[in-house]
Amino acid sequence: MAAEQKQKLEQQLWNIANTLRGKMDADDFRDYILGFIFYKYLSTKMDMYANQILQPDGLTFSDIIGHADEALLMQAVKELAIDKLGFFLEPSELFSELAHRGNAGGKNNFILGDLAKVLTHIEQSTMGSESEEDFGNLFSDLDLTSHKLGKSESDKNELIVKVLTHLDEIDFDLENTDSDVLGDAYEYLIGQFASGAGKKAGEFYTPQQVSSVLAQLVTVGKDKLKSVYDPTCGSGSLLLRVAKEVKDVSEFYGQEMNPTTYNLCRMNMIMHDVHYKRFDIKNEDTLERPQHLDMRFEAIVANPPFSANWSASPLFMTDERFSAYGKLAPSSKADFAFVQHMVHQLDDNGTMAIVLPHGVLFRGGAEGHIRKYLIEDKNYLDAVIGLPANIFYGTSIPTCILVLKKIRQNSEDVLFIDASQHFDKVKTQNVLLDEHIAKIISTYSNRTEEEKYSKIATLDFIAAQDYNLNIPRYVDTFETEESIDINAIANELQAVDQHISETDKTIASFCAELNIVTPF
Repeated sequence: MAAEQKQKLEQQLWNIANTLRGKMDADDFRDYILGFIFYKYLSTKMDMYANQILQPDGLTFSDIIGHADEALLMQAVKELAIDKLGFFLEPSELFSELAHRGNAGGKNNFILGDLAKVLTHIEQSTMGSESEEDFGNLFSDLDLTSHKLGKSESDKNELIVKVLTHLDEIDFDLENTDSDVLGDAYEYLIGQFASGAGKKAGEFYTPQQVSSVLAQLVTVGKDKLKSVYDPTCGSGSLLLRVAKEVKDVSEFYGQEMNPTTYNLCRMNMIMHDVHYKRFDIKNEDTLERPQHLDMRFEAIVANPPFSANWSASPLFMTDERFSAYGKLAPSSKADFAFVQHMVHQLDDNGTMAIVLPHGVLFRGGAEGHIRKYLIEDKNYLDAVIGLPANIFYGTSIPTCILVLKKIRQNSEDVLFIDASQHFDKVKTQNVLLDEHIAKIISTYSNRTEEEKYSKIATLDFIAAQDYNLNIPRYVDTFETEESIDINAIANELQAVDQHISETDKTIASFCAELNIVTPF
């Protein structure tokens, strides 16, 4: 039933999103539709909580308006809501109220000004409270004055009223605490936008299949996590995926450089009912200005931008994340800088899994030096997993996953898995199915060897390869071609020649009977 409900909700929300599709490009209508869904979510949570605490007094939230003790009751509800939910909305500011006001009498009643004030008030209601940073500027990407919504104010208002009215008709079923249908539907929408965003998709979304692999790798043998961290968290999909693999995650931490994506991540966390006190997402450049440097995490996952530029400033040679290695990752390829950053923040009992381009396995220079240090000096590398090409949005390059631990049970070897040929093709995209993911995780968990799929390599053997981790050096996937019988082929060619010769004679005899020129 939950699956059917989830699918229905996803389709309803996607249909409403398409109301905006013809008006603007994918990035813009993503921000609007996700922002309005989030506003409705907050309104519903506010109304439910207020009704709950007012029930002993025989009141509902809307009953406060006009009550003899309106000011006193409103202040009491606000204080409780700020602590419990992190924000506050008055009854007149609820989503359903604005939707009804905009469509009252079947007319296009002007509500843009009121809507802008409400969104601002949500953020202002948190000022001075513990949740201020988590809700600040959350709606900054919802520009209700943008010409992208329409040429005139009336056109803009008409479109917004239409979207709000459609959203108001959908039951988010938040009373059902046993399922996360809305959170999953929200994640579905983010994925749909990513699939149509081309190269930009990598900035905010990791495909669920890859998220699942990373999440399962860092939770092997665990059912609870003290903390999970993603230094390039995008929309937060990876952090939330880790939470699905265990019974409980106490705290979520992340950092995201893009302000719009940072807002999306915070919304996504709240929409999945992660309490504001349990997550700490920062908006900054992780490599240049890390925000959680004094912390250590039990699980770390990341899908950083592939081979991104970074400053590689000589000043970083005194940075505790990089100083022990003796060299910095190249300024044109920050891949290993992200690895070093994550290793620094990994707890002794933790596991980290990071998606990277294949070049990190074999490139020389500073990267080769860092790779050698991680394996020979620290012995942190636990597994190398090759993924199929063309499974990420916006790039077709093959990728790999590096799994690292500070304390390894199998400290004498490294597991190599070549999963590059195990996928299903859906339209133009390669996709990891559940069975492909299960095979990767099972092979990693049990450290099993399988011909043409996985191999356990000793540290001595890796050293003999000069710490080149290119997977074909360890997993032999060579397929012997079927032998060719030259004599049989020669006989076949002779038979074909004989047949052609006999056919030519037959044609020539027909031409002679018809008294026409032979065509050869």
